[in-house]
Amino acid sequence: MTNADMVAAIIASTREVFSMMLGMDVEPGEPFVGESAGTESGVLALVGLAGAWVGTGSLSCSSALACHIASQMLMSPCPGINDEVLDAVAEIANMIIGNVKTQLEATVGAMALSTPTVVYGHNFETRRVGSREWVSVPFPCPEEIVNVQVCLAEAQNSVTLRPGFALPHAVQI
Repeated sequence: MTNADMVAAIIASTREVFSMMLGMDVEPGEPFVGESAGTESGVLALVGLAGAWVGTGSLSCSSALACHIASQMLMSPCPGINDEVLDAVAEIANMIIGNVKTQLEATVGAMALSTPTVVYGHNFETRRVGSREWVSVPFPCPEEIVNVQVCLAEAQNSVTLRPGFALPHAVQI
């Protein structure tokens, strides 16, 4: 899997979700590979990916854009950050990263998604432990930018268990 594969998946997924769920047409800015954005203000939704490849996908934007996204999704005004806004941003991130996952599975094998985690506020910092870089695509929206990022690496195949402990397994619902 190449960075170009991830960029293509991010662009296609973000365009589709923004168009279908929010009625917004977005065009990507210049993709880049590097460290995750450092100090943040606004809303950041994180979705974990696990399988033969593991990592994280994220969506970040300003508080004002988060409110606009929620207003579009819920078809109701959202004047400030509240639970509905955070849930809407988490769901949009989940849909985008879920679509990215589906597109990349043809190359990297089956993966699962975690439940989204949302961080919001002012002056917080995010970083990924390890040396793997993020593939980032900014999407300019009216006077704002939503940034979609994915960081994936091949999972380690060896699992060392302590005596008496079984391998973890997925729960089927």
